[in-house]
Amino acid sequence: MKTTRKQLIQKYIDFFKSKNHKHIPSAPLIPANDPTVLFTTAGMHPLVPYLLGQKHPLGNRLVSVQKCIRTGDIDEVGDESHHTFFEMLGNWSLGDYFKEEAIEYSYEFLTNKKWLNIPKEKLSVTCFKGDKDAPKDTESEKIWRDLGIKKISFLPKSENWWGPAGKTGPCGPDTEIFVNGFEIWNDVFMEYNKTESEKYIPLSQKNVDTGMGVERTISILNGLNDDYLTDCFLPIIKEIEKISGKKYGQNKRSMRIIADHIKAATMIIADGVIPGNTEQSYVLRRLIRRAVRYAKELGIKESLTKLVPNILEIYQEDYPELKKNKKLILEELEKEEKRFKETLEKGLREANKIFQTKIPIEKKKFLKLMNLAEKSEIFRDTFKKKKSKKPYSIKQANISEKEIDKATIDGKEAFLLFQSFGFPIEIIIELVREENLFVDVEDYNNAMLSHQKLSQTSSAGRFKSGLSDNSEKTKKLHTATHLLNESLRKVLGPQVKQKGSNITPERLRFDFNFDRKLTDEEKNKIETLVNEKIKQALPVTSEELSLKEALKSGAQAEFGSKYPDKVTVFSVGDFSKEICTGPHVSNTKEIGKFKIIKEESVAAGVRRIKGVVE
Repeated sequence: MKTTRKQLIQKYIDFFKSKNHKHIPSAPLIPANDPTVLFTTAGMHPLVPYLLGQKHPLGNRLVSVQKCIRTGDIDEVGDESHHTFFEMLGNWSLGDYFKEEAIEYSYEFLTNKKWLNIPKEKLSVTCFKGDKDAPKDTESEKIWRDLGIKKISFLPKSENWWGPAGKTGPCGPDTEIFVNGFEIWNDVFMEYNKTESEKYIPLSQKNVDTGMGVERTISILNGLNDDYLTDCFLPIIKEIEKISGKKYGQNKRSMRIIADHIKAATMIIADGVIPGNTEQSYVLRRLIRRAVRYAKELGIKESLTKLVPNILEIYQEDYPELKKNKKLILEELEKEEKRFKETLEKGLREANKIFQTKIPIEKKKFLKLMNLAEKSEIFRDTFKKKKSKKPYSIKQANISEKEIDKATIDGKEAFLLFQSFGFPIEIIIELVREENLFVDVEDYNNAMLSHQKLSQTSSAGRFKSGLSDNSEKTKKLHTATHLLNESLRKVLGPQVKQKGSNITPERLRFDFNFDRKLTDEEKNKIETLVNEKIKQALPVTSEELSLKEALKSGAQAEFGSKYPDKVTVFSVGDFSKEICTGPHVSNTKEIGKFKIIKEESVAAGVRRIKGVVE
């Protein structure tokens, strides 16, 4: 009998509940307090403060299924296992159990007949081989051997070590579990803190952070080698077959890309993002436009919004924001699709004109060069033949500098396709590579920056995961959002609710529901009220309450967010009370002077304020 998505998730939650773990809800896809990422990329993101030592209101054993977006693999989407949106099952020990229990739990859930019932003979594992910073993980090896696992390999830090994603922070070795060669589970043992001087200091609180991908696991359990044939995707694929009049078997890559990208776009819009040219909005635009491009290849005439009901059918019971925001999802998808379709045909014709002026590399040579570049860890979308310091040579592919020059689209030509026809650079790269040509991405970026100072989106490196920033500046800005939230309610009315926030060390960003532009007088009143409360030197305190008690006490909650049964409530004097987890100052006098630098619309009925403290 086939295992379904819902069955796997329920089994996982039930198993860890039986091990005294508390179930916490999925956090939104847009991280509120992590400036290092655009999206929640793993279940650990919402738990960063607790991994760093803050006490979690539900205790030190947690379990969840977290919705995630990863954009680093967008170009890989089209094969059988890469996805932009996915769900991650996770369990955590916050300074409680460590290697022995974590590994034993993993083994029991995977092999016990009551749970997944995978024969242990099919399991193999990898452990950290050790280096100058940390010893070989023989402890994990012994635990696995005692459980009867014989196939154990030791790998270096590049394969069996997690973090830190930034320069400093908690990190440690991991042990990965494979079923017939496919990775199914990862146990991370956060036992070190990497310092600025690149030393690895043992942590006083040792955490366990584990993860299991829903889509990949269902494929393995059902004996499939294609995630798109599981119930996470199959209803969407069948709808694509219907509207295209083509079969999946002959059009796998195109249909996978469309299914993945429209699903991810649906999830992102449901969390309040709309297509645009910066940050999360740019990623959303890129996903929709790439899907539209492949829909054109399949000859699809109908709108890709036809796929939304199938996506909602799979997920809306678990994520109520989908049903609640269905109208917004359909409207924004259709608008962006229509906008791009209007210029797609003309843009493709213009691109072909440009391509015809170049001399493509012979296919075998081109593929060999791309393979060499990837092996040498060159960012595969950028070909920098002269500035690269990576250890490979075009001579290995038997290609001359002259051939490269004749096969390279310059950045200004590529930028024209973006400026005139709305082609994101990623689509331009795909088109160019299909012709065995190159594009000078560095030159393109220079053209972009000189034309208009857009946020550096996909080329800025902000798609990597990382730990929340806990700098003093971030604490000041985060605490200021509490004052801003309550000041908005005082000036504009009690109907105002928080719709999202994002804090970096440079600025705060706060989204709230309101149906019109704020007047200058209203902005001045809000700014003045925040600064009055800062001058009053109000204490910032916290308490742990049940969710029911917290809401009854008047604590504000982010509109649309899910919370566990027990929460932390932060109060700023008697002015503000809010359910929150991020870093705070202890007194408002530490904040400095607050200033609103921008107020704008980000969606229908949603406004955004950007502010700084000086």
